[in-house]
Amino acid sequence: MRAPPAIAIVGRPNVGKSTLFNRLVGRRLAIVADTPGVTRDAKEAEAELAGRRVVVIDTGGLEEAAPGSLAARMRAAAGAAMRRAVLVLFVVDARAGVTAADTEIAAWLRRQKRPVLLVANKAEGRAGHAAALEAYALGLGEPIAVSAEHGNGIDELADAVAAAIPAEDAPADGEATEEAVPTLRLAIVGRPNAGKSTLLNRLLGEERVITGPEPGLTRDAIAVRIGDGGGGVIELVDTAGLRRRARVEAGLESMSTSSSIEALKRAELVVLVVDAAAGVHDQDLQIARLIEREGRACVIALNKWDAVADRAATRRAINERLAASLAQLRGIEVVTLSALSGGGLEALLPAVRRAHAVWNRRVPTAELNRWFESALARHAPPMVEGRRLKLRYITQAKARPPSFVLFGTRAEQLPEDYQRYLVNGLRETFDLPGTPIRLRLRGTRNPYALER
Repeated sequence: MRAPPAIAIVGRPNVGKSTLFNRLVGRRLAIVADTPGVTRDAKEAEAELAGRRVVVIDTGGLEEAAPGSLAARMRAAAGAAMRRAVLVLFVVDARAGVTAADTEIAAWLRRQKRPVLLVANKAEGRAGHAAALEAYALGLGEPIAVSAEHGNGIDELADAVAAAIPAEDAPADGEATEEAVPTLRLAIVGRPNAGKSTLLNRLLGEERVITGPEPGLTRDAIAVRIGDGGGGVIELVDTAGLRRRARVEAGLESMSTSSSIEALKRAELVVLVVDAAAGVHDQDLQIARLIEREGRACVIALNKWDAVADRAATRRAINERLAASLAQLRGIEVVTLSALSGGGLEALLPAVRRAHAVWNRRVPTAELNRWFESALARHAPPMVEGRRLKLRYITQAKARPPSFVLFGTRAEQLPEDYQRYLVNGLRETFDLPGTPIRLRLRGTRNPYALER
């Protein structure tokens, strides 16, 4: 599999890096706000610039900071992203002019020995282009004047990028192209400080996203790709922690929450990370119910398992809580692990693949209706308004998640408890543990009924 070349966008805080990232990839993927330092982790997405496929990497703002501080970790993450790139876009604010921080970053970039294109952002109109010329003083060549917000100069920047990156090599004989490799979209969700980013880093085998003791470090959904060893590719999406709606503050946290929920909706499978030492919280259950409502496959990762003293009692309590409060996902895969040490991690991706296979499962119609006849014989449909419902047959409409359509006279009046009986029977008979199951009811029209 041959990945497209990567280009990294760097610069000090609030110069418009994320706005430029969104403009280049053609989608609003990165959170944009007037608050400096919104972007913390490197966020990447594919784009086509002047006919060349590239991976664009948005990075956090670069600034001087004490070792070990959040700003220092952000700078280290930006440096790691830049080392993966074949080209760096150094963004400065044309309105503000060249600052001391810009000069320091320019000197740092020269030491990195990476090709650099200087981008003067916020250069709207004739005055903006004139102000952009001040960036010549940085000694990085001719600045490219753009307005990421309005789209001015983006075509010129795309041409410059295409000219600066290495020419594409033809794939070797037998080498798979990226489009030919199946990709599983997986979102990592959970409450703040459950260890989601640590888990993503451990799966990648490198410190790709910023971690630390501060809750709420991740603000945006961060997507990366890994091979799972079975010939497939998994796109991992780390998300911001989801708190109770009443505790979510307006503004930046609200945008982070929306980004997490959108990532969940776009995913095929969701890993719900739970702090095992704290047990299953009500908010964990609310997130699991959201996953079920969206029809996504799910695996629960009990993280920080190495910090649990009585593991047998803890696992028993968690199983009982899930059975009582999450019956609609009965049989869900639960993996115990420590993202920090890597203990138990080898069980996670096989569990993900099993849950994904169940989510994609189809049941032959003949087998389905043989089961349906026996289910009706064991437990006849109830009486409604003095008449027994007549259920005729069932078929699977689709997978992802498994969805079935039940036909019969007045089938739409079938009580919920009988629907649960049928769903539980489907789950047990056709080995559909832990996945959402949809049952839709279709009543047959009575040709003798009077039209209203």
